Amino acid sequence: MNNRNYNIYFHTHTVSGIVISVVLFIIFFAGSFSFFKSEINNWERGETVAIHKKEQINYDTTFDSINKNYTLAGRDVSLSVSPHERRVFVRMEGTKDTVAANKLKDTLEVAKLKSGHYFYLNTKNFKAQTYDESYSIGEFLYRLHFLAQVPYPIGYYLSGFVALFFLFAIITGVLLHWNKIVSNFYIFRPKEKLKTLWTDAHTALGMIGLPFQFVYAVTGAFFMIKLLIVAPSVMALYKGDQNKLYNDLEYNNPEFKFENKKLATPFSINELVEKTKSNWKDFEITEVQIQNYGDTNMHIIVDGKIPHDKKFTAFGKIIYKVADGKIIAKKNPETDNKYLDGVKNVLYRVHFGDYGGYALKIISFVLGIITCFVIISGVMIWLVARDKKNMPEKKRRFNNSVVRIYLALCLSMYPVTALIFIANKVFYPLSRANIYSVYFISWLLLTIFFLLKRDINFTNKWCLISGSILGFLIPIANGICTGNWFWKTFANDQIQIFFIDVFWIVLAAITLYVSFKLKKVKSE
Repeated sequence: MNNRNYNIYFHTHTVSGIVISVVLFIIFFAGSFSFFKSEINNWERGETVAIHKKEQINYDTTFDSINKNYTLAGRDVSLSVSPHERRVFVRMEGTKDTVAANKLKDTLEVAKLKSGHYFYLNTKNFKAQTYDESYSIGEFLYRLHFLAQVPYPIGYYLSGFVALFFLFAIITGVLLHWNKIVSNFYIFRPKEKLKTLWTDAHTALGMIGLPFQFVYAVTGAFFMIKLLIVAPSVMALYKGDQNKLYNDLEYNNPEFKFENKKLATPFSINELVEKTKSNWKDFEITEVQIQNYGDTNMHIIVDGKIPHDKKFTAFGKIIYKVADGKIIAKKNPETDNKYLDGVKNVLYRVHFGDYGGYALKIISFVLGIITCFVIISGVMIWLVARDKKNMPEKKRRFNNSVVRIYLALCLSMYPVTALIFIANKVFYPLSRANIYSVYFISWLLLTIFFLLKRDINFTNKWCLISGSILGFLIPIANGICTGNWFWKTFANDQIQIFFIDVFWIVLAAITLYVSFKLKKVKSE
């Protein structure tokens, strides 16, 4: 490679990497924990859904319980099912029966009937919770990994463009090391000078995580800034009509007219769900939608999929007309999944990593943390390369200050994340506002503390040590506050609760070991 191309790739790689480093670290660190979102949610609530058992939902009883609190007549309502949680997400539109609504004298009841409602429902005790009431650590970390806490759409677009810049950094990094990509992969010299240590670690770990990083850079950019990409097409091809686009992409179901006549035929949603499941082996229900509840033109749409370990992309549905039980439309998950279905679903499956069980989640978590280390090592290479005697002292101090800020912001996430787990058990339940307060205020205070210490070595070491100590305390806090000691949850087949406790013990042990093996970095 000639010097001109090398310099172009080197500076592009360095600049794109340094500019996005802090935000990219936040995205990958929070995203790594997000692989265990369902497990964290269940750990927090003291609930579990056995992985080897299918959660059975009584849809008739569930809809009856909803009907007691919200009159369903004339509404469109859907239940979104998660196989890893007891809760379902309920979404309902306002009633189409405006005549019945107008007969009510209570204005609050009229407003309740005409308005839409969205909430989570526990299918065991039928307790309903709004989004804010059901907010959890798992949801917080999941949304943090695409900066959703930043006002919309700024956070979404920022995370999307960071992913795009990360893609540039990956490509230029590969081009930069292309000639020695194989030989450098096997070189690791921990006893050499500091720059050599960081460079070897950055190169080797960067190559190990390259496929993972490339996939997440592409899919992350796609999810977060696709609206900017799609918007011109909507305006030009669909004249601004998004519904036409969604219809072409097969996101929308057909709409059935409300006839305003009460359905006389008795019906069982359970029977239609079981009938749907019997069509295909191992078919799992993901959503049950009802249009025109209680009307003669009532239709039930049962969506589902064949498990990913059987077939990677296999989504199907059946639409029933309730009055006569006839099948209006049917999509066979084994034969009717087209190229469009693959395009829509593969990116989601690859990004969420939910198709390979715990093994894939753990591997994805490890690769995510490796990526965090690659980011940090890249910043350290940048610092060490500029910490030379022939460089003006003022510039050296500035570079050192920049890296201290980077490390304080990034590494303090570890003890802060462990702290929020403990706070959740001690003060359960924490509201969304409380989770924000505990996490962001403690993050700010810890960052300021490490900045005031003005010591990179201290920040590196004590972020790991404090995070490790708090990590060891998490299963203790869970055991004391709830009685769910990890040996008991294992014996009771509460695998998700057990997993999070043991996960923190293992993670804390590893980071504590690493903290005592850190090589000192020359600080200001």
